[in-house]
Amino acid sequence: MNSVENVALKAKARILIVDDELVVRDSLGKWFVTEGYQVETVSSAREALEAITRQDFALALIDIKMPGMDGMELQQRLHEADPNLLIILMTGYASVETAVQALKRGAYDYITKPFDPDELVHLVSKALEHRQAKHEVARLQESLQEIFPRAEMVGQSPAMKRVYELVEMVAPTDATVLITGESGTGKELVARAIHAASPRRYMPLVVIHCGALTETLLESELFGHERGAFTDARFQKRGLFEMADGGTVFLDEIGEMVPALQAKLLRFLEEKTFKRVGGTSDIRVDVRVVAATNRNLEEEVAKGRFRSDLYYRLNVLPISLPPLRSHPEDIPALVDFFIDGFNREFKKNILGATPAALKLLQGYGWPGNVRELRNVIERAVLLAEGPRLEPRDFAALTAAPAPGTLELPPQGIDLEELERSFVIQALRRAGGNQTKAAALLGLNRDQIRYRIEKFGISVTP
Repeated sequence: MNSVENVALKAKARILIVDDELVVRDSLGKWFVTEGYQVETVSSAREALEAITRQDFALALIDIKMPGMDGMELQQRLHEADPNLLIILMTGYASVETAVQALKRGAYDYITKPFDPDELVHLVSKALEHRQAKHEVARLQESLQEIFPRAEMVGQSPAMKRVYELVEMVAPTDATVLITGESGTGKELVARAIHAASPRRYMPLVVIHCGALTETLLESELFGHERGAFTDARFQKRGLFEMADGGTVFLDEIGEMVPALQAKLLRFLEEKTFKRVGGTSDIRVDVRVVAATNRNLEEEVAKGRFRSDLYYRLNVLPISLPPLRSHPEDIPALVDFFIDGFNREFKKNILGATPAALKLLQGYGWPGNVRELRNVIERAVLLAEGPRLEPRDFAALTAAPAPGTLELPPQGIDLEELERSFVIQALRRAGGNQTKAAALLGLNRDQIRYRIEKFGISVTP
């Protein structure tokens, strides 16, 4: 936004400041008047409700702790009166958890006291720019709907309907979203659906898999680097957060992120700024973060492997995806969806699956979830000889386990310790050669390097 547009936006924006402390009201009022805004200050929730009946406000700054009606209840009452009113909560450090609850109820953001005037003014400016952008996007959406189709999700079970409801609820907001669920349940698809249904849908969606890169490479991918920041950094590189400015960044496998990077991600989420690797200047971008993991992050926090403050910041609006085995009633619709897609891709004309084939598919446990079902349908469509898929086209699902198949012992296992053991064995068998060891485990070199660092494994021939 250029300076002329910014001045015009401020001149039109009327701000309501609600705080029971006179010194706070006066200082805030003077700051924003100096910045060119129209300001009204009140000392109580009752006065605030009276004020919005007299005139329209673009944004309200509300203190959470006030006598009588507190900021949380006032927020609800103001939104009932004007759903388009932007609300920023002002809170002491001890009330941050309460402020997070306010975000879930529709507040734009919160800021903790004592705050820096420039930081607060910037936050208000970004909120108003966001509000104006939402209005502009709304005007474009109808005409651009056919050009930018929404992400497709399949299934009408109660479990999937709940997912759709949550996507619809969170998509219009700018809140951070954490998507959880087993591998193969469709977490990236949900992230794409959130982006496609959001005001940011015409801006970039950038996807990065945190478990596929080493710490150094991941930091460089996320934040970019300056020339000479490390070996082979011969040029300045913009990171994904810069490339996604105005859009969404999807961080898949967030549970794989090492603690040092967790701290930098937390700083970005709180301040919307970062430094390139090797850089000294803060870079500010407007990016929404959606994260996903197949790990139980609460357990990771308890074990000290994931920062609790980052977990709470990510978990503002959680979406949990059900495993496919918990909603087998969606399998017929998924099968038809995949068959249609593979018919087009492979120039086939499979008409569907027989009732016997569907019964077989619905009775299978699907440890790999929807991803496994997709792969199974792809193979069946390629090899099918009849007009419909039959049980014989899914023989692999009923075959006896291959020799050497690992069985889960009754007492369970420590999966992380098992992973560490296999990495050590692969390195020994490969004589310390990381590329060969990675091939033995079905990994690439960056993935095995990450695990070597994660488990503190000494690499010796």
